Amino acid sequence: MDSTTTLLVIGAVVAAALLAVAVGLLVRLVRARRTLRRAGLPTGPRWVFWGAVAYLLLPTDLLPDPVYLDDIAVLLLALRSLRAARPVPPGPNEP
Repeated sequence: MDSTTTLLVIGAVVAAALLAVAVGLLVRLVRARRTLRRAGLPTGPRWVFWGAVAYLLLPTDLLPDPVYLDDIAVLLLALRSLRAARPVPPGPNEP
């Protein structure tokens, strides 16, 4: 195996690992949103969740798609905003 082939294989492995991390974060984001909705807590602005999902799936990125670092950062920010949700204060008719 020559050096070019070795570099291509290493690049493909790194890209696959970053994609696996991005998909794992997407799964965590969906689970966190579902858990918050079931508990009756606010899930934050809808555009944060759907924007992060769209950013991961759409081909237009800040960095080319084999480099998923920007996608991972967007998913982490969306997950952080969901986890920062606070309980809704009770209404006037609720105890």
